[in-house]
Amino acid sequence: MPQFIDAPTRVTAAGTPPKSIEEFVGRASTGDARLSVARMVSPSGWSEPWQQPAFDEWTIVLRGAVLVKTDEGSRELTAGQAVWLAAGERVRYSTPGPEGAEYVAVCLPAFSPETVQRDADDSPAT
Repeated sequence: MPQFIDAPTRVTAAGTPPKSIEEFVGRASTGDARLSVARMVSPSGWSEPWQQPAFDEWTIVLRGAVLVKTDEGSRELTAGQAVWLAAGERVRYSTPGPEGAEYVAVCLPAFSPETVQRDADDSPAT
């Protein structure tokens, strides 16, 4: 039997200035710990702390650009591009461009504040 999701659940975002997170599937919205699917809308200038998630994450850019920094370097993704980061990969996302960005994040297993493992400080990649 299909389960329809009439509206996403808003989730508090890390980083500044604030971005919008709408979770359609996951711990906050459906109680599902297997995976999460969320739509993000980030303003220009948004960035979050470094993190080393205990989940795989796929990010698909719908509009604007997302800067993805890892210990290996950085790359700007634009609309129509995507990235997959394996669990344990150290990463920092930001949207420095003038129009910000809209993108979809899929996490396996589902995102949780406990497993995102954000750095306490804002140290650079090594």
